[in-house]
Amino acid sequence: MHRFTTAFLTALSLAPRALAQHPFRHPVDAVEVRYARTQPVVRYTLRVDSTDLTRYSVEIRIRGAGDTFHLAMVAHPEYDDRFFRYLEDLRIEAGGGNATIVREDSVLWRVGAPGGEAVVRYRIHLPAQSNPRRSGWIPFLSPTGGLVGGPHSFMYMLGAELAPSYVTLELPAGWDAATGLESTADPAVYFAPSVDVLIDSPVLVGRFRSWRFAVDGVPHRVIYWPLPDAAPFDTAAMVSGLERLAREAVALFGRAPYREYTFMLQDGAVGALEHLNSVSIGAPSASLAQGLTDLFAESAHEYFHTWNLMRIRPIEYRGVDYRTQPPVAGLWWSEGLTMFYADLLLRRAGLPTFDSTRTAHLAGLIGRYLASPGNSRFSAEQVSRVAYNAAPGALGDYDPSTHLQGELLGTMLDLIVRDATDGRHSMEEVMRAMLEEFSGERGFTGRDIERTVARTCGCRVAPFFDAHVRSGHAIDFNRYLSVVGLRLRVTRVPAMGRDGRPAPDLRLRAWLPPGETAPRLLLGDPASLWWRAGLHTGDRLTAVNGAPVASPGDFRRILGRLAIGDTLRVEVTRPAGAYRATVAVSGYDRPWVVIEEIPGASPRQQRLRRVWLIN
Repeated sequence: MHRFTTAFLTALSLAPRALAQHPFRHPVDAVEVRYARTQPVVRYTLRVDSTDLTRYSVEIRIRGAGDTFHLAMVAHPEYDDRFFRYLEDLRIEAGGGNATIVREDSVLWRVGAPGGEAVVRYRIHLPAQSNPRRSGWIPFLSPTGGLVGGPHSFMYMLGAELAPSYVTLELPAGWDAATGLESTADPAVYFAPSVDVLIDSPVLVGRFRSWRFAVDGVPHRVIYWPLPDAAPFDTAAMVSGLERLAREAVALFGRAPYREYTFMLQDGAVGALEHLNSVSIGAPSASLAQGLTDLFAESAHEYFHTWNLMRIRPIEYRGVDYRTQPPVAGLWWSEGLTMFYADLLLRRAGLPTFDSTRTAHLAGLIGRYLASPGNSRFSAEQVSRVAYNAAPGALGDYDPSTHLQGELLGTMLDLIVRDATDGRHSMEEVMRAMLEEFSGERGFTGRDIERTVARTCGCRVAPFFDAHVRSGHAIDFNRYLSVVGLRLRVTRVPAMGRDGRPAPDLRLRAWLPPGETAPRLLLGDPASLWWRAGLHTGDRLTAVNGAPVASPGDFRRILGRLAIGDTLRVEVTRPAGAYRATVAVSGYDRPWVVIEEIPGASPRQQRLRRVWLIN
């Protein structure tokens, strides 16, 4: 076995670079070196007690560790919910009775276990739900099911990230489980080949419905957990749409990067989170009964992340880590190109979209880009670095979007590639090249993206990256749209409400920083009436019309009652002292973008446009 492992690793090291990195992040993912005697043996048991659904318990049985080691809880790179705050009743046992466990940090514990064997037990006390609707990736329990596992549940051993582990689920009678963890001969026991997989595989438990389909022989499951009063909806159309979406994505890349995949859909929740071979999605049955467009859009985005983010990773992504993820400069690519292809894959699959055509979709994006001046003031990399794990308002009185910037930059780069190759190539070749080169141990940088695009198109794209990725300059959309014989027509029109009447300028919001008691303001546009009244991001909100404001929700309700012509007094404090603003509520203008054909477009422009519109 050792001889085979050495030979296999040697062969991999001599293979072409792309072959060695895809689809595994590291050669040890493909061989049995991780099962060496030097690796500890770790077994988890997660118990759900139907008589107490406010918490669940976890047991870790460790064998073959050193006399001293560390346990930690993971900080998720996007949504670090800091579940270490809800860990309680931590205790340790060992055969000799002299094991110790000492907390060294909020997420780090030192374990002393002579002989390297210990049993660690603790409980996760689920926090009270603070938002009106539960987020689809956060653990919960109810009488008919819940979401457990993943980074919110399991401690892991530092230095043993490649150690395999087993997870036993002890669930109430009649409950099933769905997860990206591997099944075993025992239906209650699951296998994780590494801590990466363990942490990235939440478990949906309870009474749910299940469907299956295969893409190129690879099994896929669709799981739907309903509330007791779930509204009926077209499940056949839902499953069929997800299958068509999966087929288009696999066809784009040429293969699925997993052995099986699970769509875990939950009633009564919103939002979603991607994983290596599964996705957690909030899918309220009441919304699904009205149509599946929202679900397909959310699923397309998160499913495409299976390739673009989970495999094609920014260089800053460290995998499993208890430390907070450092700023990531390449999220404009990871999020924006995922937005770009989510829309395109839906169209290829013949699934409903929010915009009738690609040009209508692009016009809407450009309108949003022009409406928020931060999108052209800050570079894509600047905005990416504050997208996650940064306090709101990190860019002052501007609110640019890394998703929006990235989708538009991806669209313009697609046009550049098509133009330079006379339509022979597009961003698809760039995506496949990125997968082959950067789905391994090393992630990508902005320069790597630039080089990959340049190799694909055989053209110089450094000026584009200098202007928009590394620096903040407005995109000259007409320059790139002319490749396919299109141009913009931009006018400014009054912003309208759902009632068809001019809408009041509500371009601000509030948030409550951890540990503080008063909300702080967040502005998104220096052209807003709030900025003109002297208010700024970071101001501590103390009162409106003389009444204290206790929470962001209170301020949101105040804004919701405003109409054009109202006047209110806003009192804030800032380092320079107290400030009072009198705000006369008015309407505001927004850009209205129409994309139209250039009269007299050349045959080449028309040919490239025909292909671009459908592909």
